[in-house]
Amino acid sequence: MARIVGIDLGTTNSLIAYMDGKVPTIIADADGHRLVPSIVAYTPKGLQVGDTAKEQLTRHPERTVYSVKRFMGKGLSDVQDELQYFPYRLTEQAGVIQIHIGNKALTPPEISAMILKELKSRAERFFGEEIRKAVITVPAYFNDSQRQATKDAGKIAGLDVMRIVNEPTAAALAYGLQKRKQGLIAVYDLGGGTFDISILKLKGGIFEVLATNGNTHLGGDDFDRRLMEVMLEEIKTTHGTHIKKHPELAQEVRVRAEQAKCRLSSEKEVSVEVPLPEDGGTYRRVFSREAFEAMVTDLIEKTLSPTRKALVDAGLSAADVDEVVLVGGSTRMPLIRQRVEALFGKPPHCELNPDEVVALGAAVQASILAGGIQDMLLLDVTPLTLGIETMGGVMSSLVRRNTTIPTSAKEMFTTFVDGQTSVDIHILQGERELVKDNRSLARFQLKIPPLPAGVPRIEVTFMIDANGILSVTARDVRTGEAQSIDVKPSYGLSDQEVERMIHESYIFAQQDIKERQRIEAVNEAQSILRATDKALARVAETQDLTTSEEQEAIRQSAAELRQSLTGHDHRKIRQAIEALNRASSPLAERLMNHSLQDALKDKKLSQMP
Repeated sequence: MARIVGIDLGTTNSLIAYMDGKVPTIIADADGHRLVPSIVAYTPKGLQVGDTAKEQLTRHPERTVYSVKRFMGKGLSDVQDELQYFPYRLTEQAGVIQIHIGNKALTPPEISAMILKELKSRAERFFGEEIRKAVITVPAYFNDSQRQATKDAGKIAGLDVMRIVNEPTAAALAYGLQKRKQGLIAVYDLGGGTFDISILKLKGGIFEVLATNGNTHLGGDDFDRRLMEVMLEEIKTTHGTHIKKHPELAQEVRVRAEQAKCRLSSEKEVSVEVPLPEDGGTYRRVFSREAFEAMVTDLIEKTLSPTRKALVDAGLSAADVDEVVLVGGSTRMPLIRQRVEALFGKPPHCELNPDEVVALGAAVQASILAGGIQDMLLLDVTPLTLGIETMGGVMSSLVRRNTTIPTSAKEMFTTFVDGQTSVDIHILQGERELVKDNRSLARFQLKIPPLPAGVPRIEVTFMIDANGILSVTARDVRTGEAQSIDVKPSYGLSDQEVERMIHESYIFAQQDIKERQRIEAVNEAQSILRATDKALARVAETQDLTTSEEQEAIRQSAAELRQSLTGHDHRKIRQAIEALNRASSPLAERLMNHSLQDALKDKKLSQMP
């Protein structure tokens, strides 16, 4: 097979790796640099990528793009709270963010493609041949839109993206290849822009992800920002210098803040100096590790809460986990290592370079796809539940959260109204019972012949491929007519939405279930009332099937059922349904016998010579 490389397309830095025999290896440039800064800058010489672009951050921040991964698959409304931190201009066209640098307006996939091209060129110089195929990693919490944007970036860069792999899963692959451990592994991945926690089961060469959780908008950038905010406020207070008048100052401070953060992982205190514009002097500040840790304690706690939830989803306690693996440059912070060790009760593994381990795992996955490694299998999971809307605004779940993928699920549905000529397939994502509380992914319609309610049989199939992309098909079993759609939503989930969808599913669980029970009881009651009205209309023409007393009893029970629908207690509705069933069952049985006798008479007549 053609060579397949592994790529870690990161928020802060990106890397490319390959399998050197049985050992995953990072490809460095001619100067030995292994990391490619995920930065693109517009200069008089054209667009620059990587280290040369990073040099432009302080000189020309308004035309230098960094952290573009935060915008992949998102709309402008998803990132409003962060716009103040980015010096370049963002707009939106057709639901896609446009980033303005120089005289160009580029989408996040286009800018990401430039970073991928730089990595591709590095590999081609190393191998002396063209590279066409790649495995690219993404945060486990990237949704369909964000994954599709990543695949689009690969396509623009001239790469056939063979597989999209979750970053924590890739890290587990790299770690498993080195250690060959059996048991349960927690992969704690805190990168530049995202946090992911995955609980994996390792057995017989098979990596199975039992549960994932995380935060799509929490990473090393946020730790830098805490230092940056302190420095900018002090510069404004003590020197009277404001970033609104000097936007380049923000980038200078950001770079110094990042450097200070990195040094504080190995030093007790660091001194920071920032030359101020217009001969404003020099800002000086000493930060201690203790003071910095106090600034970011709440951010670290925001990683521990999803970690606990992932353990609950996997049905495990922290003590059940055999190994804890740290991934991402931010995990070099001593306080993070201490808090993770305190949570799991064991020291985390960090033998592999945390900046490189994801790319190494991507190379392992690439080797599996190319047939180089045949004794290892990878199984990922869906991060959120997927389903469709049913009558009354209820979500019917087809693929539950943390289901192993690739996967497929089928369920049969029918109509609620007589003579329907189409059914609306509304695809949803989320953890709540009701449609209004979940995220709408897509809609499409299936045409059906007009039939009585409950007669049509509509088979809905969900298929999720190995990249986490969802395909939905609806088929009329009777006619064979079918419609399908690939779900590629134009908007991604914001970090607030991700946290809300998981968190609220716990908070409102009891309330949601009660409301669902009420809606389902109402739906059943309405169906029974329609059937009762039809039955009473028939007996009006055939008086010998019932008595006036029986009809009155049925009408009285039906009236009581209608009255129960005005309340909110599903149990009272169920009791009224049972009462109407008891009153109407003898008549329903006689009507059925009468219909069968009529059908037999018609058959005899049709057979007469």
